[in-house]
Amino acid sequence: LADSDVLCQALADSVLGALGKPDIVFYFPPGDPSCAGISSLKILEKCRQLADEAGFSIVNVDATLVAEAPKVLPHREAMRVNIGRALGIPPERVGIKATTNETMGFVGRSEGIAAMAVAQVT
Repeated sequence: LADSDVLCQALADSVLGALGKPDIVFYFPPGDPSCAGISSLKILEKCRQLADEAGFSIVNVDATLVAEAPKVLPHREAMRVNIGRALGIPPERVGIKATTNETMGFVGRSEGIAAMAVAQVT
């Protein structure tokens, strides 16, 4: 997974959780050929659709990417715009932060990345 996939999928699971829905693999099973290569932004669009169908609105989302590289800051504003568009919220309501793991563990050794996210719905 690319860093943006990890981030978007964490955001998707946070939205689904806020809606009381099953997690991402329920809607996009790993072995399903129709899900192969799907854009993570399409996954976020599906979360928006599920929110709409359930009578909810996504208020805001916030995520932290944990990685030694790449640096997020140069891409953060574009990411906020794209994620906001997919979720139907203004980019000002999309929080994206990044931190490192201070060279500890698999993330610190640059063997992978992690993300944590929360979402507010009404």
